[in-house]
Amino acid sequence: MINSQTWYVVKLPDGHCQIVSDEQVNVEIDSEARKRWGPFPSQAEAIARRIGLIRAGKCQPI
Repeated sequence: MINSQTWYVVKLPDGHCQIVSDEQVNVEIDSEARKRWGPFPSQAEAIARRIGLIRAGKCQPI
């Protein structure tokens, strides 16, 4: 089974970052997002990148 889904970290207007799939980023989030990082091959990698963005001060923790 091949999973071709990719993941993004998107920064919302309130400063929080959300992890979304490639399907969600194109449909729901793209109009609201200020910034987007990715694509990442796995959700785990996107989570790790989000943690790094929070530590760097680019995203607010939830």
